[in-house]
Amino acid sequence: MPLSPHARLLLGASAVLCLASAHPFLAQQQPTGLQQPYSQQPVKPQQPPAQQPPTQQPGQPASPSSSQAGQAKKPVSGPAAPQSTYHPILLLVQGPTQDDGQTWSLRIGLRGPERLDRTNYPPIPLEPAEVVREGTTDSWIYRAKDSQTGAAVLVHLTREACTDQASTTKYTFSATVDHGQIGSAQGCARVATELFPKINNQPTDDDDDPKDKPPPPTITHFKPPIYVAYINARGKLTVKRGTVARAVPGKGGYQPALSHDGKRLLYTTDEKSEGIAGDRSISLYDWTTGKSTELLRGSVQQPFWSPDDTRISFLKFDGTKWQVWAMPADAPEKAALVYPGEVVSLHGWTDAQTILVGDLQTLFWIGEDGTLKQSLASADLYGKDQFSLSSANTVRVHPLNPDLLLVSAELLPAPPTAVAKTAVAPSKDTIKDAGTPPGQGFFLYEVESKRRVLLSPPNLTCSLAEWSRDGLQIFFTCREPSSAAMTIYKMFWDGTSQTKVQDGYGLVIGQ
Repeated sequence: MPLSPHARLLLGASAVLCLASAHPFLAQQQPTGLQQPYSQQPVKPQQPPAQQPPTQQPGQPASPSSSQAGQAKKPVSGPAAPQSTYHPILLLVQGPTQDDGQTWSLRIGLRGPERLDRTNYPPIPLEPAEVVREGTTDSWIYRAKDSQTGAAVLVHLTREACTDQASTTKYTFSATVDHGQIGSAQGCARVATELFPKINNQPTDDDDDPKDKPPPPTITHFKPPIYVAYINARGKLTVKRGTVARAVPGKGGYQPALSHDGKRLLYTTDEKSEGIAGDRSISLYDWTTGKSTELLRGSVQQPFWSPDDTRISFLKFDGTKWQVWAMPADAPEKAALVYPGEVVSLHGWTDAQTILVGDLQTLFWIGEDGTLKQSLASADLYGKDQFSLSSANTVRVHPLNPDLLLVSAELLPAPPTAVAKTAVAPSKDTIKDAGTPPGQGFFLYEVESKRRVLLSPPNLTCSLAEWSRDGLQIFFTCREPSSAAMTIYKMFWDGTSQTKVQDGYGLVIGQ
């Protein structure tokens, strides 16, 4: 039976009293009518040690009474700070990184460190652990764990003046943050209670159906793509601009690559030469004319646009091995060899002069002049326990951060005991170039720190993951383990808000 607004208000007030009893910092607050706003509250001078009650760390048991002080052990205390009527205490640690000057921030809530944010990386959720005060000084050590990788996190906080050199802002605390994989950084900290949501006890019309309210999105300032290409449920290569979708004429194509303006689509088609299968062609579909033009024919595949859409890279077979080639977009007759070494996959351009390729041992950053700029061992990229090497794996560099990779890869077989419980008879039907055989997933990988985070849904077989142009969304193809039907999904780069986009597979984004 729904509660009346008056009853719900009483219930909300009871909940606040319970919260206050659980968190002594809240229980010590003044009544709302007498409490001044946080910015106007005077900070009371500290009493001498003999008269001052021990400072309580948020989330820890209440301090013993004065009569029990000599018998019970004092709880570890965190930094004392004025309390707001509507917000629990929160500390915000922030500062530049040591190497590239990018900003970072870490939130410390009632229980300890909760979240680490870095420029052009998805947020890292943290699991708070214990807090230790260093003797009688105003210095504390907060311990936590990276929820996604298990790496240890340590925050050293000291009550001393700290200045942000970039903004000349003065802060109350200085801080050092150590992450077991990412490394160390120094910054400043301040009380930031305004970051907590207000406690709202007022009834609303939606309170009767809380299950009908979807969770709020974690990311709001993102740009959905407007120019995409994909292979629809009938196996037809399709280009979509806004709400208008067109099927590419001619024979079935695959390996789509859409230009950044969404007007031109590169794709590969299987051909037969004198009745012998094996040759392919790379063609260009023009949205304006609605026609396709063959650019290259032979043992070629995997075309990619350069960032400015003036160059095209692709793989070509010389009779013994696949090699990297490139050509002007408007002059395929000028195609030239870029890298004479053997490769098995081409992953696109990382900048206007660099192409990302790989063999089964190494990922290479190759300059268009053929020079090797950077390399990454496949053993580091895929690890030893979860993913395996395959020519079907794909790697996509984040649009704004060259250190962050989105990797689709085959999963290693599960242990025999797990296979026996979850084994499903494989389907005889296969979809050409769908790239989603049983046991595939995708993950994020940071090149410098070697931090790896699995993002693909555990109940689906997923691959062909692609970045949106703003780098905040990931589009990918999935299917049920016992089905051949392909579905395109999307999620935010922190793994939240997974949503079905449409039937089909292999979606790529122009803009």
